[in-house]
Amino acid sequence: MIKGFRDFIMRGNVIDLAVAVVIGAAFTAVVNAIVTGIFNPLIATLFNAESLAESMIVELPGGAKMSFGLVLAAIITFLLIAAVVYFVFVLPLNKMKEAQERRRAAGVPAAAEAVPATELDLLAEIRDLLASSASEAPSQAPSEGPKHTL
Repeated sequence: MIKGFRDFIMRGNVIDLAVAVVIGAAFTAVVNAIVTGIFNPLIATLFNAESLAESMIVELPGGAKMSFGLVLAAIITFLLIAAVVYFVFVLPLNKMKEAQERRRAAGVPAAAEAVPATELDLLAEIRDLLASSASEAPSQAPSEGPKHTL
């Protein structure tokens, strides 16, 4: 039973899900900061939003209350969060993907990823450069000897 649990936890999709939850929490903090710091003050100046959750309350028989203002405030917050997500994250990424597709369709290669060269790659490159420079250099007379000594 423990082995099965360990295998379940070590699956790639469980690890990916855990990473997504952590990134989602950080993403939520960013979106909430944008909504709280920028949009809520704007709504407060236009609609007195601080009291919106406490407005439009309907008293029901028996002392229960229906709070339409609270629902309206939640809907406004949802729409603001959706707008921030769309305009700050989704739209720019879609534009970037469209531009990349246009470049790919036009035949412009994508930016090559810089792969660190190994010592073997560097030595092969030096060998090729020496071989090409030796074939291009004019032949030296035997009496001159080497130009460089070690």
